[in-house]
Amino acid sequence: MKRSVWLIILLVLVVDALLLWWWRGQQQERSQDAVIILAASHYEVDPALIKAVIWRESRFDPDARGSSGELGLMQIRGAAASEWAAAEKIEGFHHSHLLNAKSNVLAGTWYLKKWRDRSPHPNDPLPFALAAYNAGPTNARKWAKDTNSSAEFVERIDFPATKDYVKAVKARRDKYREFK
Repeated sequence: MKRSVWLIILLVLVVDALLLWWWRGQQQERSQDAVIILAASHYEVDPALIKAVIWRESRFDPDARGSSGELGLMQIRGAAASEWAAAEKIEGFHHSHLLNAKSNVLAGTWYLKKWRDRSPHPNDPLPFALAAYNAGPTNARKWAKDTNSSAEFVERIDFPATKDYVKAVKARRDKYREFK
């Protein structure tokens, strides 16, 4: 009898821990919704896409830092941040300002839109934009050369991590669209 009581208590504790872990993840995924909506509206980019990029880049941690100097939610590098600041005429901008969630999401969304708008595949520009965001525009242009479709483009990506990135972000974007 005592053993079954302990098993029940242990089971309840495990279920409680799992529910707490799930709830915390849900709260974290919603933590940046206001800045995502702002950036999506400002740059006319799908908010589910922005959220999916943030999920993949930082798991919603505004203080995230990458091994190559990337900062914040969308893991922006200095060159991309400077490009955004110049385009938006932001004076006194410093790369460390990207630890501010609003600045980070605005800069990252601007950069993503820039490459979406320059995609050679207007019917489905997302794979090109995501590849440029992840592996750089030079690599994306190389993979896009002489391709007729975004599906063909994805198959030509020869960095496994970038190919996985493109597929994962697209899948997560679809998941976020379902719950909006």
